[in-house]
Amino acid sequence: LEHGDKVKPELIWQIEQGLALGEAEVARARQEHAAIVASTEAFFEEFDLLVCPCTMTPPFDVKIRWLKECCGWEFDSYIDWLMPTSLLSLTNCPSICIPCGFTAEGLPVGLQMVARPNAEAQLLCAAHAFEASHQLKNCL
Repeated sequence: LEHGDKVKPELIWQIEQGLALGEAEVARARQEHAAIVASTEAFFEEFDLLVCPCTMTPPFDVKIRWLKECCGWEFDSYIDWLMPTSLLSLTNCPSICIPCGFTAEGLPVGLQMVARPNAEAQLLCAAHAFEASHQLKNCL
C-alpha cells in the first residue's frame, strides 16, 4: 500500500479486507446493502427522523486507539465499537451529530439525527431546533 506508513494500521487492515473480497462476496454485500436501504425507506414512511446516540460510550482516554470491549461485548475490529454511526452510513441518509448533554463526569454526549434521503434541510432544521431548545452551545 503506497503511503501505508502515513495511515493508521486499522485503515490498512480495512483496505486489505476489501481488496481480498471475491465477486460473490461483493455481490452478496450489494444485496445486503439494498436490503438495508429498503428497510430504511420503510422506516421513513412512518417516521420523520431517527434519533440515537452517536456512539455507545462516552469519550475515552486518547491513548486508547479503539475500544476492544463494552459492557461485556468484545469487538473484533475498530469499526465494531462505532456501530451506531457506521451502520447508519450504509443507509444513504443524511445524518448529523450534535451535543445533547454530559455524563456525570462532565464528558460530552452526542446525539445522532438521521433523516430520509435528500431531506438535508429537514435534518438541519431539526438539529437547529434541538440545539436552540437545549442551550448547550454556551457549554462547549
